[in-house]
This record gives sequence, structure tokens and C-alpha cells, in this order.
Amino acid sequence: RKPNQVFGGHEFIMIDAAARTRATAFDHDRLAAALSEASDENHEATDLPFDEFEFNASGGIRFWTDTYERWDCDLGAYRCTGPDSIAEATHEIEAPGGGLAVFSRDENLWVRDTGSDEERQLSTDGEAHWGYGVAPEGCCQEITNRRSEFKPPPVAEWSPDGRRIATHRYNEQEVESLHLLETATGRPILHSYKYALPGDSIVPTWELYMFDAETGASVKADYEPVVGYFGGADTTWHAAQWTPEGDRVYFSHHSRDFGNQTLVEVDAATGASRKVIVESGDTWVELNQLRTPYNWQVLDNGNEFIWFSEQDDWGHLYLHDLNSGELKNRITEGSWLVLDIQQIDPEAGQIWLLASNVAGSDPYFYYLYRVGLDGEDLQLLTPEPAHHTISWSESGEFFVDTFSTPDTPPVSVVRDRDGELLARLEETSITALREAGWNPPVPFTVKARDQITDLHGLMYLPSGLDESRSYPVLNYLYPGPLGSSVGSRRFLPSRGDKQAVAELGFIVVEVDAMGTPGRSKPFHDIYYGNMGDNGLPDQVLMIRQLAERNPWIDIDRVGIWGHSGGGFASTAGILRYPDFYKVAVSSAGNHDNRNYEDDWAERWQGLLQYSGETDPVREVKVSNYDNQANQLLAENLQGKLLLAHGLMDSNVHPSSTMLLVEALIQAEKDFDLLILPNRGHGFLNSRYFMKRRWDYFVEHLQQRRPPVQFRFGENIP
Repeated sequence: RKPNQVFGGHEFIMIDAAARTRATAFDHDRLAAALSEASDENHEATDLPFDEFEFNASGGIRFWTDTYERWDCDLGAYRCTGPDSIAEATHEIEAPGGGLAVFSRDENLWVRDTGSDEERQLSTDGEAHWGYGVAPEGCCQEITNRRSEFKPPPVAEWSPDGRRIATHRYNEQEVESLHLLETATGRPILHSYKYALPGDSIVPTWELYMFDAETGASVKADYEPVVGYFGGADTTWHAAQWTPEGDRVYFSHHSRDFGNQTLVEVDAATGASRKVIVESGDTWVELNQLRTPYNWQVLDNGNEFIWFSEQDDWGHLYLHDLNSGELKNRITEGSWLVLDIQQIDPEAGQIWLLASNVAGSDPYFYYLYRVGLDGEDLQLLTPEPAHHTISWSESGEFFVDTFSTPDTPPVSVVRDRDGELLARLEETSITALREAGWNPPVPFTVKARDQITDLHGLMYLPSGLDESRSYPVLNYLYPGPLGSSVGSRRFLPSRGDKQAVAELGFIVVEVDAMGTPGRSKPFHDIYYGNMGDNGLPDQVLMIRQLAERNPWIDIDRVGIWGHSGGGFASTAGILRYPDFYKVAVSSAGNHDNRNYEDDWAERWQGLLQYSGETDPVREVKVSNYDNQANQLLAENLQGKLLLAHGLMDSNVHPSSTMLLVEALIQAEKDFDLLILPNRGHGFLNSRYFMKRRWDYFVEHLQQRRPPVQFRFGENIP
């Protein structure tokens, strides 16, 4: 139901895994003609206006366009009917089996009959900033969503029988606000939104409610309010789970400092609640290093649950008794990391999971395994030494396995749940890429700061590299602890603009330093309580090691860039290592995490605390956050620094960059500043800023004059 990319567009392929046959899902030419006639618009067979579809009750197909219009097409007569306007579809969550959809409006929860469009209001006492099913304001898209009139779906989970809805009532009423000014002719437009900061006495909280979708009756969980979490929707709801009968719901939550995680059981009829398990740790405790989905699950037998823990320094699965919470047995163990629970078959006593850090392989490659719930008979189902992306059939009997590496293109195959290869689907051709002059990135391995741990990265080289020349090096980074520099190890032809930058005459390097996710717990924890570290010791050592191996790398001309957390880290690089990094471009940086959202900073840095001492120079209280604040290092600036920020950034507020600007001015340092009016957070690879970033490195690391008034797509001599 997902398209297969072909030259000039895409097509849909139907695989019969049991029969091992492959064919097109329908006649693309006839469907394009039928849709063109019905819509009065021209459609091509390889450019149909949808990239996924579902089969309808009559055996035809139903799809939605990117303008939220719904169409149905008969695959016998090849006639299409529509469009039905479903503009609210992205704002709803449909019940299992259809019939009803839940949404949030005016701080209350509603359901809509998908057949008649009749709406019914379930809750009536929602108040401003204390609503049912609402997405939290906080970080990171609130103002961007308002300005684009995008409404996120509700925070809600249907019971399997479609009878009940679990949702939260999210309380931000007393949370303080941040403010942004939208540039406009005449008076600027004020935008205010609730946003908690580290050390705030009041942060968002939520309480669990369960609604009967038919009667509207509600039950509140008998449980204390839970600390909220950032994001477009509270990420706890990636982990809410109903029992098959819909009589109980389970959810997990963290403490404010993430020092513990708790699994809670709630009776849907009475609201009676109990804590099933509480796990605590010395730093932060998490249920998946890659954030979500959370790796716990209550088994359908109602007697056991699977719990993810890093208690032995690697993320593994454990089987517990649901009633007592006691450990029954380990499911997985070893120096590798469980990433995601994919499938569970309680009757067979088996679980399918994604894992990484497999011996003899790039530790960031994903592989699919099967293991018994008793911890026995661990089997690798995807043996190719590559990064595997898995897509399961609805039956769970088959899966599509697409595997690739950063420098080898994807191959897609169909396997059964035992891992047996049933059919080869596609092998990606990169002939056109090669003919266009594309170069693959070069994987490399270096040693970390401990001189023991291997770090893995990618290097981008200019076409026609002349080894007799000396090239300046550019270090792209995202420091963690939530994300990393390189990202996925699957085949990605662009990986941003890194190869394009290399073609300007640079060696571009990126490495996943200590402090980033995807490895062991100690690896991830390396700079807990000292976010100013940013993995920079490993970045510097990485470049030095590569320069020793490759004499065409000029170790005296090193630049660094990053965005958001990378903006924070790249500025820290030029301020903490002023003799090493000569040029930095830092965009949308959270330069002092006291100005960033509470649950980001408090998770990685710890709760904000003051020592009781006063800094005699700054005449401010000394805190445990001083070691990560870039503005306190402004005196160290020696090289060239370009700072950039969007004035409508509701993720990292512009005041974070302004703090640094003020300190640089007070230190009488020369620097460059680019302010982007009415731009939000995601401008890193926007055309204008990309050009300015390129120009800055060309001018200050290569001492060449960039082309004047350069525009992308034009031939510049």
C-alpha cells in the first residue's frame, strides 16, 4: 500500500507472499484516466496524487490526497467517485473497526459518527489551558501550528472494542508564558504560549480520563497528576495500552527529573489505580534510547508484562509478573541494544524485536531478531550486514525487509516470520546518481576520548579529490543526548547538503560522539550534568585522527556547524576550543538551557540548583547550569562566528541567542548575526540560510570571495 519509486514517479506493487508472486496493484494507466475524468484534472500513471491507499469494502481502493480529499475507485469498471472533503481527518483518531472518530475542540473531547458526520460532545468542563485530549503548547511547534492553521490530532487511545477512549486532561493554566513578535506592517503581532523552564515552580501536568464513546460517561483515574513531557502531543501516549477486553488501561510516566519510570494500571470502570513497577536510576531512566515507542507491553494473558531496562548498562527486555511486579526472567542479554518490540506471539511464547550493536557490524545497523519470552533461542532473521527497515503485514505472518548502508543502495525482500526469504522485490539503481556525479559518503571508525571505544562516522569528499592538495575540514554535529550527528545508517543520497558543501572544496566529517544514543548506557551518560561537553572532546579527536591518516586534511583550517542542539554545540566548540575551530556557523542554538524547556534540560542536566554562592564578576547566583552556558565563555572567542535565529521560533526561543549576543557585545568581540523575521525553528537547509552558511565557510576558511547574488539553479562561472 506504499509506493515503489520509479524514474519519473511511483507505482504500487502487490505481493502475494504465500504464492511468492509480484504484480502491479492495479492498472495505473486506467486508474489515472478514470481519476482524470472524475476530477477534471490531468493525472499521470506514475504521478498519482496519493502515496498510500486502503482497500474498501467493495474491493476497490480508497485514498486521500494531500489536500485531504477522499476518493474511492472501482477497480473493476475503473470509475472514481469523490472528492469527499475530510479536512478534519488529520485532527481525528478513528476507532478500531471505524464508525466513530475522536477529536478535541474548544478544550473538550468530541466524537464524530463517520457515516452520518453527527458530532457529540463527551466532556463539558474543559477550560482554557486545561483541556481534554489537547496537544501541549510548550515546546516545539505551537506558534508554527497556529500560524499555519494546523491542528494536531488529539491525545487519545481507543480501547480495542471501540467502546472507550483514554485521554488526558492537560493542565497548563498556571504555567508561565513565552512571547514572540511576528513582523508585520504597522504593529507587530504578539504570540504568547505556555512554556515551562528549568527551575519553574509550576510545570504542566496531566490526569488520565476514560470516556464511554456511546454514553459519554467519564471516569477519572484515581492517581496523582503526572508531569507532562514536550512535543506536539504528550509522548506518554505512545505507550498507553488497553487490555483486549477494554476493562483496564496501562500507562507509563516519568518523574520530573526522569530519575524514575513508573508503570500504572487503571480500572476503566472505577478509576482505581495501582503502580505496577517503579524503576529508579542515578541519572535518567528511559524506556527506549530512541525516545519512542516505549519498550514495555502488557501481555494479553493479563498475567505478565515486558519491561525495558538499562540496569546492566545495556537496554534489554525483562518478563515480569503483572500482579506483583516481580521479575520472572530476562528475555534478552548481552552487549547489544534492544530498540523496538515489533511483534509478540504469547501462545508461541515468542517476541520479535529490532536490535543494534550486533557483533562484527556497524553498531548502528538495525537487525530483526526473534527470541522466546523465556529468553531462549535467540535467532537473527535479517542476516545481511546492513541497516534493516522492517514493515509487517497486517497478519504478522510476513514482513518486507529493506536493507542498505550509507554507501550501498536499498534492496527490498519479503520474508516470513521465521526469516525465510520468499521473494526479492526491488534493487535500487543508482546509475543516474552516479552519472550526475554523486559520491557516496565514506564510513570511518576512530577512537573516543577513552582511547578504547570505537566511534563511527561519515566523511564527504569533493569529486576529483587531489591528494596533493590541502583541504579545510568542516565538522557537522548534533551532540545528543536525544539525537546524533550521522542519524540513520540506511542509504540516503543527500544527507542534507553535506556532499554539496564538500564540492565547494571541503572535507566534511560527522561522527556520533559519546553522549549520543544508540549504544550502551555509560556511553549515553558520559556528560550527564555537564551538557556543555556536547561530545566535543570526541569531535576534536576524530578530526585529529582523520588528519593523521589523510595528509590532505588541513588540521589548521577547521570549521564547525550545527542547528538547534547543534547550534549550541558548534558555538561551544569555537568557545571551548578556540585554537582548534577557526570558524563556526551556529543556528537556532539553545545556548543556555535555562532558557530552554524544562523537561529537556532537567532530564540531561539535572534539576536547577543554586549553590548559595554569588559569582563576584557577574553578581549572580552560582548554579549547576553554569557549566553549559555559552554566554559565560564569550571572552574566549577568537575565530569567526555567525549566529542565526528565527524570530518566530517556538522551539528554541530567540532569547537564547540574544543572551549570547549580549555577552559577546559586552566582551567587545567581533561576530556576525543573521536574524530571520517570521521564520520558525527549521530553517537550517532553507535556500537563503544555506547560501549564507556556504559563503561564510568559503570566505573565512578558504579566503575566497563567494559569488555575488548567487541563486540556486543558476550556472555560475
